[in-house]
Amino acid sequence: MDQWMGKLGLSCISMALSDFYASHDYYKTRLILNTRDSKDDVVGAAAAALDLLKNVQVHAILGPRTSMQADFVIDLGNKSHVPIISFSATSPFLSSIRNPYFVRATQNDSSQVRTIRAIVEAFRWREVVPIYVDNEFGEGIMSFLADALQEIDTRIPYRSVIPPSATDDQIVSQLYKLMTMQTRVFVVHMFPPLASRLFIKAKEVGMMSEGYVWIVTDAVTNSLSSLDPSVIDSMQGVLGVKPYVPRTEQLENFSIRWKTKFQQENPSILNAELNVFGLWAYDAATALAMAAESIGVANNDFQKANTSGNLTDLETFGVAQNGPKLLQALLNTSFVGLSGDFHIIDGQLQSSAYQIVNVIGTGRRGIGFWTLKNGIVRKLNATTTKAAYSTSKANFGSIIWPGDTMSPPKGWVIPTNGKKLKIGVPMKDGFSEFVKVMPNMDTNTTTVTGYCIDVFDAIMATLPYAVSYEYVPFTTPDGKPAGTYDDLVYQVFLGNFDAVVGDTTIVANRSQYVDFTLPYTESGVSMIVPIRDNKSKNAWVFLRPLTWDLWVTSFFSFVWIGFVVWVLEHRINEDFRGPPSHQTGMIFWFSFSTIVFTHREKVLSNLARFVVIIWCFVVLILTQSYTASLTSMLTVQQLQPTVTDVNELIKNGEYVGYQEGSFVPGLLKQMKFNESKLKIYASLEECDDLLTKGSGNGGIAAAFDEIPYMKLFLSKHCSKYTMVAPTYKTDGFGFVFPINSPLVHDVSRAVLNVTEGDKMVEIEKAWFGQTNCPDTSAYISSNSLSLDSFWGLFLIAGVTSLSALILFLVVFIHRHKHTLRNLEPKTSVWRKIEALVISFDKKDLSSHTFRKSELRDKSCVDVRDSMGAREASPIANGVRSPSTSFSLHTDLNANCPPSPSSFSNYTDGNFVSFEGTPPHDDGDYPISHGQTTQEMVPVIELANLNNQNTQSTNENH
Repeated sequence: MDQWMGKLGLSCISMALSDFYASHDYYKTRLILNTRDSKDDVVGAAAAALDLLKNVQVHAILGPRTSMQADFVIDLGNKSHVPIISFSATSPFLSSIRNPYFVRATQNDSSQVRTIRAIVEAFRWREVVPIYVDNEFGEGIMSFLADALQEIDTRIPYRSVIPPSATDDQIVSQLYKLMTMQTRVFVVHMFPPLASRLFIKAKEVGMMSEGYVWIVTDAVTNSLSSLDPSVIDSMQGVLGVKPYVPRTEQLENFSIRWKTKFQQENPSILNAELNVFGLWAYDAATALAMAAESIGVANNDFQKANTSGNLTDLETFGVAQNGPKLLQALLNTSFVGLSGDFHIIDGQLQSSAYQIVNVIGTGRRGIGFWTLKNGIVRKLNATTTKAAYSTSKANFGSIIWPGDTMSPPKGWVIPTNGKKLKIGVPMKDGFSEFVKVMPNMDTNTTTVTGYCIDVFDAIMATLPYAVSYEYVPFTTPDGKPAGTYDDLVYQVFLGNFDAVVGDTTIVANRSQYVDFTLPYTESGVSMIVPIRDNKSKNAWVFLRPLTWDLWVTSFFSFVWIGFVVWVLEHRINEDFRGPPSHQTGMIFWFSFSTIVFTHREKVLSNLARFVVIIWCFVVLILTQSYTASLTSMLTVQQLQPTVTDVNELIKNGEYVGYQEGSFVPGLLKQMKFNESKLKIYASLEECDDLLTKGSGNGGIAAAFDEIPYMKLFLSKHCSKYTMVAPTYKTDGFGFVFPINSPLVHDVSRAVLNVTEGDKMVEIEKAWFGQTNCPDTSAYISSNSLSLDSFWGLFLIAGVTSLSALILFLVVFIHRHKHTLRNLEPKTSVWRKIEALVISFDKKDLSSHTFRKSELRDKSCVDVRDSMGAREASPIANGVRSPSTSFSLHTDLNANCPPSPSSFSNYTDGNFVSFEGTPPHDDGDYPISHGQTTQEMVPVIELANLNNQNTQSTNENH
């Protein structure tokens, strides 16, 4: 009762009962206070509680103040059925489930860890060190804090435990130990007196400067107003969390009355400020008064315990008869108190929103709130409750951090003990472009260079803070490699190296004991094989562009289209008529000539024209594709890999190689390679030598390695080798750090910035140079065109031609149905088909093509008649006019071909004229004596009649 918290609680309880009965003077029950001093001691608290239960027989106990005192008093309450109501015992170790008569009228400490977690998550701090008092109160929150931080991947590398009665030297010793560590985020959980001493000493040793983060729990935050100004001055920049208490008019009036009353009762305490513990004490007393009124005063006695001779005080007090009823009434009590909604669930007060404050100047300033539904918010209002959960640091108000800076600390620094980071680098004989270790015996120093070294230096230079480090080769005392890459990585786990830089691949088994940054190179394991010159082509290379099924399909399609066009044109087009051999040849000639579009025959039928147009389109695509594929085979695909399939290597038992010290052997064994078929190479030159020899001559048929090595190898030997798919997935090269190292996140972000910029290109050019080798990442597996690529075109052509043929046959049969009718009814089907074939073989004189021919023939006959008339005309004066005798065998007119109904055949200087017979119904002309129709050229002979007459006269004479 002589401490601040005791005086505060007692005054608030007294005022609560006075206010309650003043406003409820008609109530029949009254609570009477019986106070005892716990002497700030566990034993004193237990003795006081035992005295109240045994001698006074109280029906409820308000208190004690601390969680350690409450732990024993709760057991007494359970035995006597007397509710123990605490307004300040916040330890999660105190459970109402295990102790039914314990009622926690305050917030559980575990409820505030979610607010602390939200703060850590908002600023992305990866490590937090808790500093707590070494008792039940301090330890109670630790498991909950560790679990909450683990959910956001933040670890606790160290726990600083300070005894409750620690001296200043002990406190300073712990602070110096923390200064040697890299973590700079601390969570303080202890009572205000010990916390005050901690912060004063922290300021003295320089731990309240820029770069540090201090977060205090509500045990300290709720008491900031009662701390000495010198303590507040040493806490500048500290963040604190505390339960949010809404400011109401009732609270303001009570604060004024309490301050006045408290100042009168405690004149030695100046500037006392009411805190939330006082409000909880006020509400707890009010709730107890309401519960007592609800059960009344009936059956208000204690049942005495059965006593015997040698009993202790712990066994002599009785059991309250109305204890269970009072407890149940208290648990069912709910109202709006000074601290907000008072509602007990599962034996403890329900948590509300938490306020986050920043210690600035002489007091504190609110910078935000945390709620279970919305996370971190700047203000609490109606619209906030509808927002989504957020832990963004943008939701905070302006924060003044230790060191009077507004820049959020990154949460860690390089330790101040002057130690440089030891960066392990691999020692290797080959592939020195990546890492090269050059010892200097004269100066006893080592120079480390290489692509990986330059990349790491460039990345560290972009960090917003300076990091001091040195490269340490992983070697034996005699300068030899000290182990494999796995051994080197494991040294980080053992603590011998702070990091590893080199051509270290990110693989799953290594990530179990170290952390990797993001990769800074391409990822994957691929295969390098020799290439052979394929310039010599065989005589049948022209067949390779098309697969055999496409060749066969194309051939039959050509024949089919030729047949369809012949059927459609045979009856109306002279070009498609003639002897059977001529017509057969025409079918093949016409269709295959479309390949080069050299067909000269006119197509007269519209159906045939439609078919030919579609077919020409198909032929165009097919020939162009064939040409492109053949050109590619003859010009582009000149170099071919000797091996294209890993399974082929395994099946043939070929030797393959891998780089010394690599993880690739494990991958090859997983691929079922025989371990006896694996060979090691240590350098580019050795790999080239093994590939040149070949598997049968003591070398290898293929080399397996990661893509960065393969690209370096190809940049020097691209004319002899090529990279062959598939690529086996890996994660590339990364830098190695201890698990949960805060450097991992910063370096990973820097890796992205460097690899996306020009600096990476400059480093690659400096170490790998530029090469004019073609890109080997893409390969042509086959240039042969298959039917799968063209079946759609053949389907279109087939459907078109078949449709045209069916339509033609339907029309033809319909026009010649009289032919079938003229046959006897019992005529066989074969005979009917034969009759239709005979009709089909005849010309269709009704076609417009033959009607045009008749018109031309008629004009030619008129020409002949007019010439004959001129020859038979009377000679003037009975004398023929002199003329020259000549004979012409020529066309009458270029536009006058022979008539289909008649023709002349000139033989031995005589004209033999055949008059055609009238056409049959089918429009064709029969030829007697089995003679076939021939194409006749009209001949005109003009004879000199004067010469003939003169010769006759001379003979007469």
